[in-house]
Amino acid sequence: MKILIPGGGGQLGQLLRAEFKRTGDEVIVLTRQPKQPGEIFWDGKTPGDWASEVDGCDVVINLAGRTVNCRYTKENLQQMMDSRVDSTRVVGEAIRLAKNPPRLWLQMSTATIYADRYDAANDELTGIIGGSEPGVPGYWAYSVEIAKAWEREQESAQTAQTRKVAMRTAMVMAPGKGGVFQVLHNMTRAGLGGSIGGGKQFVSWIHYADFCKAVRFVIGHGELSGAINFTSPNPLPQADFMRALRRASHMPIGLPATKWMAEIGAFILRTDTELLLKSRRVVPTRLIEAGFTFQFQNWAEAAVDLVAR
Repeated sequence: MKILIPGGGGQLGQLLRAEFKRTGDEVIVLTRQPKQPGEIFWDGKTPGDWASEVDGCDVVINLAGRTVNCRYTKENLQQMMDSRVDSTRVVGEAIRLAKNPPRLWLQMSTATIYADRYDAANDELTGIIGGSEPGVPGYWAYSVEIAKAWEREQESAQTAQTRKVAMRTAMVMAPGKGGVFQVLHNMTRAGLGGSIGGGKQFVSWIHYADFCKAVRFVIGHGELSGAINFTSPNPLPQADFMRALRRASHMPIGLPATKWMAEIGAFILRTDTELLLKSRRVVPTRLIEAGFTFQFQNWAEAAVDLVAR
């Protein structure tokens, strides 16, 4: 297969690139900073020479979008919105104009689209879309609006010959620099891996091996389209999540943090508390019903594997 990955210069793109190259597939990455063979420049918002790579490829996996690991200022939130919507729009236009369009367009989305919820899990069939929960901060609601606009842009693209999937992805846990697992592991090793804000909020996660495996699974199952949750079937409360990571890291101490302490820590780390405090209780009903099996269903086993790597 020929796989095109717009926005594939980050950790997730590199993981997928390695996975497909392992089986001899051709991979082209579209990035603002091409540095090696197989990487082509694009700006993520306007047509260009890169569009010729869409014509004749088998699968497009669009990962483009400004990182959410930042302070949720008005400017940064707008950049998150623009980078996601603009890149999705221009990818859709390139597919529409292709003489030989790809058979599948996998579009990154986020599990953040679902409501801040404790009572039950959100899946693709009965899940509650967030943004209107009582007491939710305005910028949390705006994050949901970003996710909704992201998915609408793919839905509205006129690509009749191309199957479309929106990947509502939880936090992908992978070793190495630049990912959320590195941050959590470093906090744990420093003795700061305790509960945050009481620790009752749910954490949805997926091991990177299962993420790559799920991408392959969806490629091979032509009956799957629309929104699909890319997440482990077993989200768990944040206190339990960090307890398992401490055990895997052989760290007996994990200092807890209140919400105001989390605010200070997030400010110092130049990130935001939504990533720490929102309850993301999301499950992958459609993947499971289609026959997908997870290598890492439980976080305790996944944490041991990731720490060992």
